[in-house]
Amino acid sequence: MSTDTRWAVVTGGTSGIGRGIALALARDGWDVAVSYLADDGKPAELAAEIEALGRRAYVSACDAGVAEQVEAFFDGAQQRLHGAPRLLVNNAGVQTWSALLQLGEADWDRVIRTNLKGCFLNTQKAARMMIAAGEGGAIVNIGSGCNKIPFPSLVDYSASKAGIDQFTRSAAMELGPHGITVNCVAPGAIEVERTRLESPDYHEVWSRITPLRRVGTPADVAAAVLFLCSDRASFITGQTLGVDGGVFTRPNWPY
Repeated sequence: MSTDTRWAVVTGGTSGIGRGIALALARDGWDVAVSYLADDGKPAELAAEIEALGRRAYVSACDAGVAEQVEAFFDGAQQRLHGAPRLLVNNAGVQTWSALLQLGEADWDRVIRTNLKGCFLNTQKAARMMIAAGEGGAIVNIGSGCNKIPFPSLVDYSASKAGIDQFTRSAAMELGPHGITVNCVAPGAIEVERTRLESPDYHEVWSRITPLRRVGTPADVAAAVLFLCSDRASFITGQTLGVDGGVFTRPNWPY
């Protein structure tokens, strides 16, 4: 894949794992378009960091689950970066911490719209552009350990991520004939600002139960994304790669 004009899209990419992926791509020679929902000063900082690495950046507000905003975002990215994206990373995601019987309908709708519908809308738009350009491409969806294991008090999030897992397989089957690979990266316990705020002892708690005895970092997830969009992974599609230190492979064993 040529490094001269290739550009990638990272949804929800101005903080946490998404930011780590966007910067890793820039270091690897990609121009990067990043969408975000709320402007907290981080979008401008990220754009400056990408450009400081010698790559072009397009960082713009976009609700990943609203079709009109997704269309406008890709149109703006194309005007800035030209041609079609060669990579889409569906990273945008939100959570609601709530037991099933207390979960509100509005929260359910917000999580499913952002996480699952957003994955669909951005995949559809990016794939159409890739097919029109005739150069193929790669799509990497960011899942979760709850792709296969339900998380307590995260019923809407678990449902959305499990849906992404199956969506990955379906999209891979349909887009393969066009030279587009579709895979999923499922992170485990990743230490970012959000998880540190949720639990001050996050690192210690999750390190104890993770076979590799540490938590992950955005760089760990970004490395998997870089592999799946590289020529080395050109014959890999429809797969989910766990980046979790083995924590969701370890069984609940009583001895």
